[in-house]
Amino acid sequence: MDILTSLKNSPIFILSNMNSSLGNTIKGIICRIESKDFYVFPDDSDKTIRCTLRGKFKKEFHLKKDKLFHTDIAVVGDYVQFQLNEDGTGVIHTVEKRKNYLSRKAPRIRGASYRGERLEQIIASNIDNIFIVSSVLKPSFNNKVVDRLLVLGESAKMNTHIIINKIDLDENSANYWYEFYKNVGYKVFLTSALCGEGVDLIKMYISEKKNIFIGQSGAGKSSLLNKISPNLFLKVGTISPFTDKGIHTTVTSILLKIEKNTFIIDTPGIREIDPFGIRKEDLGYYFKEFPIYLKNCKFNTCTHKHEPDCAVIKAVNEGKISVERYESYLRMLETVEEDILF
Repeated sequence: MDILTSLKNSPIFILSNMNSSLGNTIKGIICRIESKDFYVFPDDSDKTIRCTLRGKFKKEFHLKKDKLFHTDIAVVGDYVQFQLNEDGTGVIHTVEKRKNYLSRKAPRIRGASYRGERLEQIIASNIDNIFIVSSVLKPSFNNKVVDRLLVLGESAKMNTHIIINKIDLDENSANYWYEFYKNVGYKVFLTSALCGEGVDLIKMYISEKKNIFIGQSGAGKSSLLNKISPNLFLKVGTISPFTDKGIHTTVTSILLKIEKNTFIIDTPGIREIDPFGIRKEDLGYYFKEFPIYLKNCKFNTCTHKHEPDCAVIKAVNEGKISVERYESYLRMLETVEEDILF
């Protein structure tokens, strides 16, 4: 090791370099949140800095808590500006405007106000691609859950893709759902985390982008991400022999840098999820194959369930819209406005 390299790695140099940044604004991105601590990747750095929110955020949130529609001040994926403390921690003073975000109805235990309404829980922000991960078996492919997640992505105006994992367990079923969603209009990836099939193609799609992976517990999401980037060492879960459902291994959303300007957001596995803020008459716009028929409905507030002269129902009867997708739509229609704020 030469003298210059040795000097740069010395504690004295590091402390001096940190002190030179004290009081100056540093930009970064939130990669994970633990209680009141926000871990931030500074620009052009792979080392995280533990930060807290400046008091003004907490005061504003407290004063407006009964008027806010959401439960989160800052989330994974947010671009922030912060200042260093002398001990190497930071204080976030600015959360920059989000270009987009993925959200859901907050669980009642956390998001319900005294009025009994459900608030909006933001999962992550500033996303380029959303990948919905489902397994063909163990647990079995659940198109109803996939369709809910597709609505989540469509309503957030994100590039939404589907990954069908564990294709080594049942190639016939995997190919059936591949063709099914390809015909709807989605990019579908067939993968096997066991043998690595399909991994290289996903690597091409995620390069130089911020990508979120979301799906059922046990679908093999963590195993797949470990294949995409072996240095992640994500914990891999198992399948319950009693329910054929996955057991949670990821407990909170976390942003991982796998290459310069290439990020993966890993999320906890889900079993049920409800999109936030969608009206019944608007739900059809988030089913990709519906919009071309919507303009032909007799009523502009048509919910496509029982109204006369409904173009969507006619398209289902004529086989232009699949029965499976229409059934998913009807199931979502029952709960989409339930205990919602407008």
